[in-house]
Amino acid sequence: MRHLMSPLDLSVEELDQLMDLANDIEKNPAKYAHACDGKRLATLFYEPSTRTRLSFEAAMMNLGGTVLGFSSADSSSASKGESVSDTIRVVSCFADICAMRHPKEGAPMVASMVSSIPVINAGDGGHQHPTQTLTDLLTIRSLKGRMDHLTIGLCGDLKFGRTVHSLINALVRYTGIKFILISPEELRVPDYIRDDVLRANQVPFEEVIKLEDALPSLDLLYMTRVQKERFFNEEDYVRMKDFYILDKAKMELAGPDMLVLHPLPRVNEIAVEVDQDPRAAYFKQVQYGVYARMALILTLLGIEVK
Repeated sequence: MRHLMSPLDLSVEELDQLMDLANDIEKNPAKYAHACDGKRLATLFYEPSTRTRLSFEAAMMNLGGTVLGFSSADSSSASKGESVSDTIRVVSCFADICAMRHPKEGAPMVASMVSSIPVINAGDGGHQHPTQTLTDLLTIRSLKGRMDHLTIGLCGDLKFGRTVHSLINALVRYTGIKFILISPEELRVPDYIRDDVLRANQVPFEEVIKLEDALPSLDLLYMTRVQKERFFNEEDYVRMKDFYILDKAKMELAGPDMLVLHPLPRVNEIAVEVDQDPRAAYFKQVQYGVYARMALILTLLGIEVK
């Protein structure tokens, strides 16, 4: 039995196999429509979510399975003081696989240590978000046709952004990747990412403050929102939230083939006018997220569809 806590739990070869499976699901949905008949997915979301939770639920239902779970800690026995370990032991009696989101870093890992079913980390604090990373990688490979030799701009909240941390961890394993890290000083990527991941893997990167300076050289721009829920005080959040806004004028500085990705939800960091630009791929990214999670569920449950 395997769990997924981090993108690094899958080798590059396993990632490629999973993405091949996701692409086959995209092309042949009917072939997989009953692959999980009789199987149940538990979605244990201690933190609010729209895309990730509904994407998991859609993925399981597309495979013919069913879903149970809760969408906030308030609607679970966590509100009575039940531990994550006890919750997963109970849920293991009801479901075949579990997706867990939790505000505390490491909570899904704690669950996986006592669980008798596969546990998928659906986001833990500011730490990791591996299924968003699978979604991002699948989107990049499907739309760019490759995973190597790319210059990738990561913009916005690089300090608390778990999607950014997971994506960097995954992409450093591919050849010819260069990062341009675009953030204000207060939201720079953490030292452990800079030193233990980028420098340790000899991956070239530069840190800039102005988005305009980076746009002309990018193959891919990954925008993120400034996350109000990660800030300790309102004043800091208000000061930072409008630091970067990608609009039509800035898009004119970018190359004709640059893709814009965003893990969503968007607040105001991408102007609505950008949605009409053919380079805006963030809503396609949502659809790829369903295919990626379908492939992951099948892989962790050990189900092969001929």
